[in-house]
Amino acid sequence: MAADGHAPDGRLFFVPGHGDKPVSKWTYNNAWRRTRKAVLTPAQLRTPLAARPCDLRHAIVSLWLNAGVPATQVAEWAGHSVHVLLRVYAKFIEGQEGIARRRIGDALGVDHDEHPEA
Repeated sequence: MAADGHAPDGRLFFVPGHGDKPVSKWTYNNAWRRTRKAVLTPAQLRTPLAARPCDLRHAIVSLWLNAGVPATQVAEWAGHSVHVLLRVYAKFIEGQEGIARRRIGDALGVDHDEHPEA
């Protein structure tokens, strides 16, 4: 970004002086391959890590959900309906049961010292 900047609307992949025309798939994929090679180790390059640009989208949406960001907010940020978001990403939500139980206990005024399972 330091060398090439970004588009006025925040897009990272754009062609300066190209106006509002979309970047071609070839240009986009070529930039992705070069960037991946520049930032990943040789061992990482042999894995599917960030093999496709959409892999980063899946990773960040999954991270947001696992961080406890409400599905309504994640859906808005990702440009999905909540229905589509949960249909695609629900299988990636993990480790939230304890947090959910604590929140329910807090809403009910449960003393967690007396009822640690809540």
